[in-house]
Amino acid sequence: MTLKFGTDGVRGVAGVDLTPELVVALGRAAVRALVADAPFLIARDTRRSGPMLEAALVAGICAEGGSAELLGVLPTPGLAGACAEAAAPGAMISASHNPYPDNGIKFFEAGGRKLRDDTEARIELEINAILADGSPPRAGVEVGTAAARPGALDAYVARLVAAVDPDTLRGQTIVLDCGHGAAFAAAPAAFAQLGAEVLVRNAEPDGVNINDRCGSTDPSGLITAVRNAGADAGLAFDGDADRVVAVDERGGIVDGDHILAIAAIDMKARGRLRGDAIATTVMANLGLRRALDRHSITVFETPVGDRHVLAAMEEHDLVLGGEQSGHVIFGAHAVTGDGPLAGILLLEAMTRAGAPLSEMAAVVTKYPQVLRNVRVRERAGLEGADAFWSEVRDVEAALGDEGRVLVRPSGTEPVVRVMVEASDEAVANAAVDRLTAALEASLGSAP
Repeated sequence: MTLKFGTDGVRGVAGVDLTPELVVALGRAAVRALVADAPFLIARDTRRSGPMLEAALVAGICAEGGSAELLGVLPTPGLAGACAEAAAPGAMISASHNPYPDNGIKFFEAGGRKLRDDTEARIELEINAILADGSPPRAGVEVGTAAARPGALDAYVARLVAAVDPDTLRGQTIVLDCGHGAAFAAAPAAFAQLGAEVLVRNAEPDGVNINDRCGSTDPSGLITAVRNAGADAGLAFDGDADRVVAVDERGGIVDGDHILAIAAIDMKARGRLRGDAIATTVMANLGLRRALDRHSITVFETPVGDRHVLAAMEEHDLVLGGEQSGHVIFGAHAVTGDGPLAGILLLEAMTRAGAPLSEMAAVVTKYPQVLRNVRVRERAGLEGADAFWSEVRDVEAALGDEGRVLVRPSGTEPVVRVMVEASDEAVANAAVDRLTAALEASLGSAP
């Protein structure tokens, strides 16, 4: 048994897929791959398994001669910011939006950037080597040290508040759904310091209630709370607070596509959208592209994952990028997705425009998007499935400029994801049905 990196670090059921023994090996491998003078900064979300995996990770780091400093419960962007300030590598223990039995670990290079593919591949090789050869850990004075690093939460809140002018949110009533996750203390503190009247939901983590019918994965309760309070907006965060989903004053969902459009148009109007372009993933709705076309804003498309978005931002010298899921990177302020920061800057743009959030979000008219996960017997044969790809081309031709097809094989399961966008939901559903049948005929269906 070993560990493999997915879209965002390693992840699995704590104690089953992510055992203490494997995490010790992971910590040792990380020290080998991420050679750095500074100690590893380690933070976690509110899952019950967090302290267990934290202890195992620290043990592995110290066993290989590295050192660690523990920041405690902190949002992922808080850790990334600390890594940037200290020029130190970091590790976040979180499974993001997953339910509490899951957990995960994602690493940051010194400076706060998520790992590149080649670095992840090297860590995987080192894990396998450690597990295979049983190389002994360091001993005596070669063993690394571990210590608590106080003040990380306050420093993160200070960075959020410093991103905008004081009292930017004065007079606004904002409902925050912290999802019983890592933002439960930081987000309410930051929004209150910026002058908002803050109504807080789901900020009482007990180790098992993270993301449980709350937060960005289930904003239904937030919708009701915003309407009942007559609030200006609501913001829902996921377990590690690197993403946000907003709710407008009418109870409408404002997702990452809307936030990117609002921010891009606002920043361009103020001359702050470098290159008049953004980066976003292949999952971005066609409505976002149409909205930005109308404002002559270019879209650079990336694979799914905010680290790919960041890579495109660096390649094209951009200051804005993100995902439909609510990972939004404001390059002038952060090196990773930051839910509370994105929420603050969204509400700042709303204040500047003097318009309600529902009116601003209306710049994006969403196209119906139908996604189906198709279990197949022979996923490896997808590239050569000529009959299926012929069907894809026929569907694309029929949709024309009013739709698109996206086919993505899973990296870990015998699953192919088929997504169709169209101006009409019935058309999108019919196209997905047609492509699913063709895919199963080519690769075989699996239970």
